[in-house]
Amino acid sequence: MAMQLGSDEGEDEVIGTINTTPLVDVMLVLLIIFLITIPVVTHTIPVKLPNETVNPYKTNPANINLAVNKEGKIFWNEQYVPSTDILFNKLAKVAVMVPQPEVHIRGDQATPYEYIGRVIYTAQRAQIAKIGFITEPPARGG
Repeated sequence: MAMQLGSDEGEDEVIGTINTTPLVDVMLVLLIIFLITIPVVTHTIPVKLPNETVNPYKTNPANINLAVNKEGKIFWNEQYVPSTDILFNKLAKVAVMVPQPEVHIRGDQATPYEYIGRVIYTAQRAQIAKIGFITEPPARGG
């Protein structure tokens, strides 16, 4: 009595089923790795973050408000300035004051950046140290 381990009929027979044992082994290894590493990843260092405080900006009367509309017209404290040369002369007079006032620029939302850039460049040429931008705050409640 001999034991037969294979069939004599076709050694080159194609197996029609997928061997899922290696797939299950890989999945179990990945599951173990994730179970070990997830607590390490979720552990955070306790840090006390600073509280947010919003203080409304107090406008100093000496500050200069420049406005640029969407056509590129420049306004100095709501008075029209016809050209950047006149703006440069006005800013040069202000630049020598001690302390030097800040220049705040308001630009229309539809204003091309080119017009705002001209005003910034003119202020830089006039040696203005502080240039700020006035924006509209976001709506409350989201």
